[in-house]
Amino acid sequence: MLFKHKSLVKVDMADLEVEKENLANFLLSQFKLNSSITPKGLELNMEDVPTYSLARMVKKFVYHKNLNNTHWVNVENNVVKINRFKGTTKKKEQHKKSMPHQNITQSWGL
Repeated sequence: MLFKHKSLVKVDMADLEVEKENLANFLLSQFKLNSSITPKGLELNMEDVPTYSLARMVKKFVYHKNLNNTHWVNVENNVVKINRFKGTTKKKEQHKKSMPHQNITQSWGL
């Protein structure tokens, strides 16, 4: 039992590169969970937290950061994934402001 392999719970958040450190800090401050940052997301020791409990914590983070309109959380085996909804790319719409039509009394001035 000296070389027992530690089972890991992974958080896959490839879509949210900039939020990895924020999620790690959130888990540490709110739930006292240490995590390590990987290229795809985070890794936590399974002995510290079960997968479904971690999924609830990640959902709280997504809601706290107001990402719940664009992202959703899914659990597969020992992986908690943060996925983006389809068709949620931000599109900037420029509204053309046209001059309001003037009626005869406005154009002559009163």
